[in-house]
Amino acid sequence: MDWGLKNRLSQIIKPATGRTVMLAVDHGYFLGPTTKLENARQTIAPLVHYADSLMLTRGILRTSVDASANVPIVLRVSGGTSILGKLSNEIITTSIKDAIRLNAVGVALSIFVGSEHEKETLSNLCTLVNEAEEYGIPVLAVTAVGKEMARDARYLSLCCRIAAELGAHMVKTYYCENFEEVVSGCPVPIVVAGGKKIEEKEALQLTYDSIKHGAFGVDMGRNIWQSDYPVAMIQAVREIVHKNTSAQEAYKLFKKLSANRQT
Repeated sequence: MDWGLKNRLSQIIKPATGRTVMLAVDHGYFLGPTTKLENARQTIAPLVHYADSLMLTRGILRTSVDASANVPIVLRVSGGTSILGKLSNEIITTSIKDAIRLNAVGVALSIFVGSEHEKETLSNLCTLVNEAEEYGIPVLAVTAVGKEMARDARYLSLCCRIAAELGAHMVKTYYCENFEEVVSGCPVPIVVAGGKKIEEKEALQLTYDSIKHGAFGVDMGRNIWQSDYPVAMIQAVREIVHKNTSAQEAYKLFKKLSANRQT
């Protein structure tokens, strides 16, 4: 692994702890103006300071993040479908040259193992890895899961291992029972997706369990910015990821900060 690629990875996974809190705000590429992300700039601005990196599309980066913001960017480069169509039929939407122009430290793409378009999305990953490695840019593979797929250790282990075998430098997947089996079978760092909005206490427990069982961090979106107190929530998540705080103590911090109106 060359110096440039190592350096970019170190901007995502912080060397001091070996972990990361990524803030996912890329949902609009298939969901449109989803709840509390209608005005992306307004949602992102108070959270940037607490995120180790932002995961988002080039359109939202250009329109909704200040160029002076000192936050690493992991650029979503796959898409081309919406919630109304077949989500698995994605293409690469953004070139490596555009990612470089936007000063991205990494690029992200979804794969759909077991779907109708499995081969196409895995081919997309291979193409992206080949192009990104020419410039020392790490690739994050997202193991997207359709409604028909089971989020169990056997399936997610398959997805993560395939992503790593094809050259992904990081993998984003879901937490599941026996998650340590998923981690042990994947030779690259795994970050856990937050998924749909759940209660803050549950989301903090998810974060704690993910770290406890081997994840390098979380890439959380809706469970932060759909909270009534997103600033308090991201700080509580950071306590778990970077300071090994328990879920219970992190929830106490969340309640304290939210009582002080840290929205």
